[in-house]
Amino acid sequence: MSGTIAKPDRLTCAPSRAARELDLKRREFDLAVNLGLIRTVPDEGGGGLRVARAEIDRLRAGDGFPDELRERVATSGTHEGAGLLGVTPARFTSLARFGLLVPVTFYLNRYRTVVWLYLAEELRQFAAEESNARLLKGRTPAQIREGQKDGLDRRPRNWRGRHIGFLTRQAGDDAWARAAAVACLLDPAEVAEVVQDPYERAHLNRRRPRLPAHGTPGSPAAERAETLMTASEPDAVAWFRADLAHTMETARRQHPAPRPAPASPSAPEPRATPPVPAGDRPGTPDRTPSHGLLGWLHRRGRRRSG
Repeated sequence: MSGTIAKPDRLTCAPSRAARELDLKRREFDLAVNLGLIRTVPDEGGGGLRVARAEIDRLRAGDGFPDELRERVATSGTHEGAGLLGVTPARFTSLARFGLLVPVTFYLNRYRTVVWLYLAEELRQFAAEESNARLLKGRTPAQIREGQKDGLDRRPRNWRGRHIGFLTRQAGDDAWARAAAVACLLDPAEVAEVVQDPYERAHLNRRRPRLPAHGTPGSPAAERAETLMTASEPDAVAWFRADLAHTMETARRQHPAPRPAPASPSAPEPRATPPVPAGDRPGTPDRTPSHGLLGWLHRRGRRRSG
């Protein structure tokens, strides 16, 4: 026997471990967390979110596990989604671009083309609504056709609107976390105009939630994704700015942003020492003429002038 004492099981586990125990792919797990299907707790070490073992046990004990949980996070792209609605892919795209179908996530394929994904459960509900029958059959409504001609595409802003809901729900009552969630979807220049204090902006950056990663930071794919995730429409930017300003007021009341400690009072300046005559300085030869020499020079000058 080695004498090593086994450590007790931890009360929480990392997201990767939780995903494995729940028989979910990591993408499915992240979506389940965003949708509120899996409750998380903050990592005390500052490493993000963790999942309590009690939460894992609750989900595993549920009826139909794991199929029911997987079904609730199942997503569909354009072609599969069109099949669920009973329409052509072109019509599905026109409905989504007009904003009637809201994407839940997206990714960029190897050609850096954006692939929007939708909750399959929501698509089935959309198809079942009688009021949507006119959108799925017959001629496409004129308003949607006009939007197509004008290049209207509400998918990015609808994704942002949905994602901010995910982030603010996870932030809970923490006003700084809620403000950081709003700020992460705004251009930094817009944030700087609303939050002019540099210490407050630094605190927001520290609380900034992690947005979905798409490619290596700085790569064309990552830059394309960042553009999609940043509010650009004037009305959307105005809404996010107003929300950020309002949330910042609450955050300041909760507790001010950390600031450097004030500098300690400086020591009193030493008294100025009167200058020492050159002749009195140690090691300095006396260069002051004697009175006898001055008198001799003065008398000599008078004789020459006379």
